[in-house]
Amino acid sequence: MALAIFDLDDTLINGDSASLFLQFLVNKGLADASMLAKEAELMRAYHQGLLQMEDYMSFTLQALKGRPVEGVGQWVVVFIEQMIAPVVFAEARQVIEKHRARGDRVLIISATGDHIVGPVARFLGVADYLAIGLESEAGVYTGQTKGVLTYQQGKVLRLHDWLQKEGEALAGSTGYSDSINDVPLLLAVEHACVVNPDSVLCDQAAQKGWKILHWCNVL
Repeated sequence: MALAIFDLDDTLINGDSASLFLQFLVNKGLADASMLAKEAELMRAYHQGLLQMEDYMSFTLQALKGRPVEGVGQWVVVFIEQMIAPVVFAEARQVIEKHRARGDRVLIISATGDHIVGPVARFLGVADYLAIGLESEAGVYTGQTKGVLTYQQGKVLRLHDWLQKEGEALAGSTGYSDSINDVPLLLAVEHACVVNPDSVLCDQAAQKGWKILHWCNVL
């Protein structure tokens, strides 16, 4: 048995779940539409590998500050049904099932908040995930994060903590990601695969001999 480690956004799904969730909140009148332009600007920096994730989380979590954790969880259920289920890559499900058939343990590591990643992982039938922790007090979100953010090198730090706690190792591991931000993670696994890479990541994959995958079918 080995580990199969997947990024979530633009890897398992055709889109970014955090961006989609903000759009969902705006559509439902739960967040101000003016947030969308700023979020898009931050996402452009993300795709260039230049985003300070603390800035992104601080901004987008304004929409959840003071909201009950339980209530947000109910929104997420609807969000997954309406906006995530239609954009899951069919190839992603097939690859997950292939790893399961081999007896591999599947782990999702995402730079999105755990309020989204956990439920999406369960929807995909994946028990293990690492995501950005959201702080709450008395059952209400504070608008702050907690712990090491699962972003860039932070994904590797959190992964190694998880490996130690779970008694797992990276021998024979396979990693999948679409993002230049995940180069540290792809370097950490034994077999790296890039999914629908942009030109910069495609060049790195070619130089390092990483497998390049093209996923385009959604369920």
